[in-house]
Amino acid sequence: MNPATEDVVATVPAATPQDIDAAVVRARAAQAKWAAAAPADRARLLRRFAAAVDEHLEELARLEVREAGHVIGNARWEAGNVRDLLDFAAGGVERLSGRQIPVPGGLNVTILEPLGVVGVIAPWNFPMPIAAWGTAPALAAGNAVVLKPAETTPLTALRLAELALEAGLPEGLFQVLPGAGDVAGNALVEHPGVAKIVFTGSTRVGKQIMAKCADRVKRLTLELGGKSPNIVFADADVEAAALAAPMSYLDNSGQDCCARTRILVQRSVYDRFLEIVRPAIESVVVGDPSDEKTQMGPLISRSQLERVRSYVPSGAGIRGTAPEGPGFWFPPTLLTEADADAGPESPVATEEVFGPVAVVLPFDDEADAIRLANATEYGLSGSIWTRDVGRALRVSGAVQAGNLSVNSHSSVRYWTPFGGYKQSGLGRELGPDALTAFTETKNVFISTESPEA
Repeated sequence: MNPATEDVVATVPAATPQDIDAAVVRARAAQAKWAAAAPADRARLLRRFAAAVDEHLEELARLEVREAGHVIGNARWEAGNVRDLLDFAAGGVERLSGRQIPVPGGLNVTILEPLGVVGVIAPWNFPMPIAAWGTAPALAAGNAVVLKPAETTPLTALRLAELALEAGLPEGLFQVLPGAGDVAGNALVEHPGVAKIVFTGSTRVGKQIMAKCADRVKRLTLELGGKSPNIVFADADVEAAALAAPMSYLDNSGQDCCARTRILVQRSVYDRFLEIVRPAIESVVVGDPSDEKTQMGPLISRSQLERVRSYVPSGAGIRGTAPEGPGFWFPPTLLTEADADAGPESPVATEEVFGPVAVVLPFDDEADAIRLANATEYGLSGSIWTRDVGRALRVSGAVQAGNLSVNSHSSVRYWTPFGGYKQSGLGRELGPDALTAFTETKNVFISTESPEA
């Protein structure tokens, strides 16, 4: 369903457990041949896949706009990110090497071998790039991939699978099976032929998957929820911090695990921050996601819209505008401590809303800022605004989060590792070690001692 219009875009059959089983059988057969292929050949095919994505970038972006409601500029970036991830992973195929370890009496080497079949369960908030986070390095490391996209956003994933075949990837190596999480997703998690699961989604579901993987001693990467802080110290460029704050949590309509939804501002500049941020929020352009001027689109579904509404008292906070009529629209919203039920321990300040809603809270000093920043079960990302390099390093060391930015809201780069502390996840994705996360390490010792000795 198009979340901006509520029109049906497509009808997609839901995979059954039997479909998953058949896909895994095909994947295992394809993976054995893929792993035996020359590294240069695997790299070449992945680059062809990347080139196919690039050739169809606008098509993929427009499809993302229709099925997910993403603004067109973001959707183009997402398709481009898939291309870049495939290129980056292809560059690692011929560099995926083990080590020679000095030992007495012989030669010791480690060999990195593919796991086999990897199951990737992708979310609806960033359907294309997050699917590629697991798929690209898994394929590059010699594995096969069975991808289950979210029920609300299967179309771009299905198109990527078609492009993979057009690029020359072997049949069965990369398969996409849309379906319900508790049916197709569960079958993928529990299948004995799947060596690893990569899951991005809610902490609640992540825990359920983790328990099922534990029963089978199955490898697992989890990227879960977030409630990221945006810490603004008095010595920062307050105007720059305030002007950057809205899109740090309004991008993708706030449907982002890294959204800076807890804005912590030092008390001495708190009022000044609010003066600057108010018109910035009120001026955010919300509307047709296919319009180049639109900055924020709709939420993904009616159920998500109702969830977001439940956190915000009617009329409360600093608000922008949103369209009326069809579509799942909610205005940009910033709640202050003065608003009802928006204090540091309130649900809106501690739970992941996953919508265009943030709270702004004052703090007194560095210790108070760190205390508030860490007062959450999550630890995915965050920002620190200050001109003091020493403070930036101290606070970065003290905030319990996997990805921090100083004077920036950037969280994700495919060159660098990404993942969370605490209940934000397990393991790391992306970066220079992405391929090794999809391998087994085999140790081989070769004796050099003479038999006559």
